[in-house]
This record gives sequence, structure tokens and C-alpha cells, in this order.
Amino acid sequence: MKIWVDADACPKQVKEILFRVADRNRIRVTLVANKLMRVPKSPFVESIQVPDGFDVADREIARLTEAGDLVISADIPLASAVVGKGGVVLGPRGEIYDEGNIQEALSVRNFMDEIRGAGVETGGPSPLSRTDVERFSNRLNRILSGQHAPADDRWT
Repeated sequence: MKIWVDADACPKQVKEILFRVADRNRIRVTLVANKLMRVPKSPFVESIQVPDGFDVADREIARLTEAGDLVISADIPLASAVVGKGGVVLGPRGEIYDEGNIQEALSVRNFMDEIRGAGVETGGPSPLSRTDVERFSNRLNRILSGQHAPADDRWT
């Protein structure tokens, strides 16, 4: 398993957890972004800089991901592409996207996009909370230990 990080919008707290996990578990973590990312000196952590442009980092992550890989991202279309290749996606708030729920998540995302397109103000996500960071860390550890979250636990 490799861990790919949609790093442009990934919160600092989440990246710090991933850096520790990389060294502790000796697992490759690669940050992909359209700007230069600072990463710690570690044989298990690297970054890839892609050109500027809409969804360029997402397309590169989708291209590089293989079955069994884990992607860290809140981007639902990227999650759909990764799941289609046999990967799993973990959002920065601890949401797990896999073959059991990605179609529902994509439908909700598309519906919200239509609402915004019609001029309805939906607001953005709230700031990342301590609870979000703990949930992310706990679910990351469960995924890495082979204990996948039950279906009713994916969204909370």
C-alpha cells in the first residue's frame, strides 16, 4: 500500500499525522500538489509538484494510484476515480469512501453542485476540529491495520 495525498487543500494537522505514520509504519506517503510542498527528511515521505491548473493534481493522483492504495482527499470525483481502481479514500475529517458508498457520495456531491449552480448559497465546510483530527487519525490507523470501518461508521 502507498498513501497518496491531495496536498493542496490538505490541512497541516493531517499532513503531520501522515508524516509520523510514514516513518512508524515504514509506508510510502506522497504529497501531490501544484505548489512546492515542504516535507520532512524521511525515506518514506516525498512530494510531487504538478503544473498549475484545475484538477491537475487530482488527475495525477488518479493516474498513479493502484489497487490497494490509500488516498487522502476530500474531493469526491477523485475519490470515485480511486475507488474505481480498487483504492480507498480517507477524507481529512475521517470520512471513508470505498465501493460501498462512493456512488451515494458522488450523487450527493453532484446534487449540491446543481444547487450551487442555481444560485443557492450553501456555505463552505467548517474549520477542522480536534474531533475531526482524532477521527481521521483513528480511521487511518484502522485502515492501516486492515480493520475497515463498518458501513454505518463511514460518514460520521
